[in-house]
Amino acid sequence: MEHTLGRSWFWGRYSALGFWTVLITLVLDQAHKWWMILGVGMKEGERFSAMPFLDIVYVKNTGISYSMFDSAAFEWQLSLAGFAALVSAALWIWLARSGTGKLMALSLALIIGGAIGNGIDRILLGGVADFFLLHGFGFSWYVFNIADIAIVAGVAGLLYDSLWPSRNDDTKST
Repeated sequence: MEHTLGRSWFWGRYSALGFWTVLITLVLDQAHKWWMILGVGMKEGERFSAMPFLDIVYVKNTGISYSMFDSAAFEWQLSLAGFAALVSAALWIWLARSGTGKLMALSLALIIGGAIGNGIDRILLGGVADFFLLHGFGFSWYVFNIADIAIVAGVAGLLYDSLWPSRNDDTKST
């Protein structure tokens, strides 16, 4: 049976781009985290200055954004990892079924790769490993990682894509 517009539930026009973006995001995120933990040997709470506005600090976030709903219980970490997997699957189906352009595919894939990377941390480390702390003028932002950067970039890309629908390949008149 032919699927709508030749697309399946799990593979569409931009799925290859999405797959490689997820894979690259996931590998960069996990390689950095494990390099910091095993290669550099950073211990939780350890901190050093990398630049006048950037410190490297190993913090394990056992909650969600900004450590809300914080719990180190393995069951909680497993449930958050499961939620990340469920959301990632839903975003992948969105990408495969209705991806309207490269920007949307890249954005969704960045979010998926970041969510999976943080989910892996929850299972293997008991929380998300964060390392980057931006600060300046007496103000400190939250500690984050490469997966978080990918998620924020993906959300920004989706917002940009939604504000300019004429940029979507499928909405252009022929």
